[in-house]
Amino acid sequence: METKHKADAIRVVLASASPRRRDLLRQIGLDPEIIPSEVDENILAERPDEMVMELSRRKASDVAERLRRERAASGRGEGLCNTVVIGADTVVSAGGRILGKPHDRGEAFCMLKSLQGNCHAVYTGVTVIYGKTVKTFAEETRVRAYPMTDEEINGYIDCGESMDKAGAYGIQGRFAAFIRGIEGSYTNVMGLPAGRLYQELKELMRGGQDD
Repeated sequence: METKHKADAIRVVLASASPRRRDLLRQIGLDPEIIPSEVDENILAERPDEMVMELSRRKASDVAERLRRERAASGRGEGLCNTVVIGADTVVSAGGRILGKPHDRGEAFCMLKSLQGNCHAVYTGVTVIYGKTVKTFAEETRVRAYPMTDEEINGYIDCGESMDKAGAYGIQGRFAAFIRGIEGSYTNVMGLPAGRLYQELKELMRGGQDD
């Protein structure tokens, strides 16, 4: 980041327990503090891009408000001095259906069955809160999967990667064997569009904070 000397003094908080998002932030030079959000993820939005943006805003806002309350209670004021809070949410859209994380093996099988041999879209919404500035965006990546037999689907589920991932697969894991190609950000499919986020953070750092 061009403003690295300034960013070094900034506290980066990730409103997610996802180890993949944590590692992606580290990959672009940030070492986030992990404070998972506690928001209700039931929302009314129907479009996948609107859904992930709304959820990312909820997650980031929840953690930012908790940090503000803690700061106020300690007598240090109410603002989030030199703190960036990042919230993110990812879903898969396939055949008109929005796929989140599967609840059980049967649901994981059905999700993977719908993805095999077809093209689907992965949407990640990201919200960055820096002072009084709130920036929200969504990134879309198109993913084409090879055909899979039922035995291959069951074998993939057996490896244990499905249950904590939108669409029941991880592109960075064994499911790589079934990826025909992608259009867009690879890291977006992992749960965080690292390149886009880096550029957005650069702009925020240049502009400073209004807190």
